[in-house]
Amino acid sequence: MNSRIVDNSVFLPILKGIIEEGNDVSLTVSGGSMVPFVVSGRDTVVLSPINGDLKKGDVAFFQRNNGQYVLHRIYKVKPDGFYFLGDSQTFVEGPIERNQIFALCTSVCRKGKWKKPGSFYWFFFKHIWIHTRPARRRILKLTAGLKHLFKKRGDNK
Repeated sequence: MNSRIVDNSVFLPILKGIIEEGNDVSLTVSGGSMVPFVVSGRDTVVLSPINGDLKKGDVAFFQRNNGQYVLHRIYKVKPDGFYFLGDSQTFVEGPIERNQIFALCTSVCRKGKWKKPGSFYWFFFKHIWIHTRPARRRILKLTAGLKHLFKKRGDNK
């Protein structure tokens, strides 16, 4: 498959239109706000039209009032709107109005393997990781330090 890098300001409005016509779209993730679930430049998400209610833990694509497009996880659903949180973030953004949300992430190609609702990774990030918000920075620093340590130990063998 051929791939091409296209400026987001050109591509994302086209992607939004394709989804609004009822089609699924694959998109390679850029940006680090959804680490560790999806990693920029490595992982691909499938974005689908929203058919039904959006719930806490769902990963959705929305457009901010300033025009930016964002893929984040729904942290809370309240009468005044939806509150979002990236998987590597501690700051909750919202309220976001329902009409700003135009796609739902329905599968992820993570490290070359497809993950869908019901898989271990999907369950973990939707139901467990979402509750780690206060400690996320410490958890991510610890795991990065452990990866570095094990990599270093492996280089010394």
